[in-house]
Amino acid sequence: MYSSAALSLPFMAPSQAQKHVTFNEALRRLDLVTQLAVTARDLDTPPVAPEEAARYIVGAAPTGDWAGHAREIAEFESGGWRFTPPASGWRAWVVAEARLLVWDGAAWQDLEPELQNLPGIGINATSDATNRLALAAPATLFTHEGAGHQLKINKAAAGDTASLLFQTNWSGRAEMGTAGSDAFALKVSPDGASWTDALVIDPATGHVSGAAVQATPGDATPGRLMRADWGYGPGTLLGTVAFAAGAPSGAVFEQGAAHLRLASGLQLAWTTLTLTRIDGAHLGATWSFPAAFSAAPWVSGTLDPGSAGGLSPGLDALGPVLVTPGSGADCAVSLYRQAGQIDFGSGDSCAVRLMALGRWD
Repeated sequence: MYSSAALSLPFMAPSQAQKHVTFNEALRRLDLVTQLAVTARDLDTPPVAPEEAARYIVGAAPTGDWAGHAREIAEFESGGWRFTPPASGWRAWVVAEARLLVWDGAAWQDLEPELQNLPGIGINATSDATNRLALAAPATLFTHEGAGHQLKINKAAAGDTASLLFQTNWSGRAEMGTAGSDAFALKVSPDGASWTDALVIDPATGHVSGAAVQATPGDATPGRLMRADWGYGPGTLLGTVAFAAGAPSGAVFEQGAAHLRLASGLQLAWTTLTLTRIDGAHLGATWSFPAAFSAAPWVSGTLDPGSAGGLSPGLDALGPVLVTPGSGADCAVSLYRQAGQIDFGSGDSCAVRLMALGRWD
């Protein structure tokens, strides 16, 4: 009996008796393989009560009525099983799995589309030569598969662009990334044509510049961020005050044991100074300032109320504390008895409280 090359359909011979048998067999094989669908696959044990015309893909180690027919197509017909070996390229739809298989000559394989090196993908949108992946949706989700997740945007060279662009009606409004250099930048636009670099982060130092950052030490533009080296906070409130180019470049206050300097150039100094006998009418001492002034400061003093015990009895009328301006380093302080009082004794002394006010710059 002759048969077709691809499906092995039996041919009818000339003058053949019972030609309907050959013809019906050919139709049966066509019915089996054309638009092939099977109930399930990889079964080694035949179903107990299969339906008429039910078809299965036999497993690798079949038993019972299926023994010896591994990977073949088993069809239940007229109370018995009939088997058809698949040919390379045959496809079968597995109803139980909603999956399409193909016979590769050795095994049944899942038939999946080739997803490598596609020219473009459009998901509810149309891709083009520039936007080779196009998606239109209310949201897009990228999630982990058990640990972290990275979204990578790679560029060929430093002068190229790797960024995220935010648009309004297809017109750019904000962009973040490395555009034209390896410095990370955030820029904004009111119209998609003119752009402002709001923040630019140097890749080597991590330092920030841009329109959103203070441009000079004296820049007080509303809305700008203050630079740490030009602004004042807990780290620069107390420390060493200094000037550079006519502007404060150090701390706000410089606190010493007996002096206070301000970044504005003002300086205060204070002490309690003991005056000793210079002559019978005069007590005195020199006050060396704890921090130098740029010129002789203004100095005032008062008698320490608790120091009168160091004076000879009868000295109860003293003149004011007098200060003789000296230099930015010191001054002379004197105290005289009033006329008619007895002279100061050799051991007489008293204390005065002094305050100096001037400039240090």
